Amino acid sequence: MTDLLMPAAVLWDMDGTLVDTEPYWMAAEVAVVSARGGSWTAEQGLQLVGNALPTSARIILEQTGIPGDPEDLVTELLSAVVERVRSTGAPWRPGAIELLEQLRERSVPCALVTASYTPLAQAVVDAAPPGVFATVVTGDVVTNGKPHPEPYLTAAERLGVDPDRCVALEDSPAGVTSATAAGARTVAVPLMVPVPPRPGLSRLSTLDGVGPDLLARVANGEVIDEVPG
Repeated sequence: MTDLLMPAAVLWDMDGTLVDTEPYWMAAEVAVVSARGGSWTAEQGLQLVGNALPTSARIILEQTGIPGDPEDLVTELLSAVVERVRSTGAPWRPGAIELLEQLRERSVPCALVTASYTPLAQAVVDAAPPGVFATVVTGDVVTNGKPHPEPYLTAAERLGVDPDRCVALEDSPAGVTSATAAGARTVAVPLMVPVPPRPGLSRLSTLDGVGPDLLARVANGEVIDEVPG
């Protein structure tokens, strides 16, 4: 398989794919809503996974009736998660750092493409090995967040590569929709929520043990599905 062309770039989702920060977000949601006199459960938080932050904030406000506006709520939630990452470290997903370093050794550029905002993305990048990301696209620098294709199209444009020669790594249906709509070959690694099969979508149960050669197979059109159902 080593004679296959490597992806032009690998485009990484962050929350749930690179780092397991979804529990941090859910804990912040429960705490912030409670402080404003409402109630919110981790189960409700599952519906927010992969969404743009303003969308998630609107859903929380609509379902809880707590006071405030989406922008203020996003700021408060983001601050709580950033503080936790900087105080306790980035909770890397199994195999993620190893794959990043192997891609760097093979001169495959990587982009971080996240619905989260710059402060959290920067905290994660600061904790990662130096130089593993060539660019970072965050939810506060695009007009349309995931599931719109703009974040992934922006990453490919910055790297100067065609989206259809890229492999995107995602963990949520919203993220998968964004990446596939941009034209990237997409690998789903579900974590908090299931990602149903779709035509052309590869699915892995983990990135542990995954190397550049497997991503090359995906980039060259192979669909690899190791997730039951």
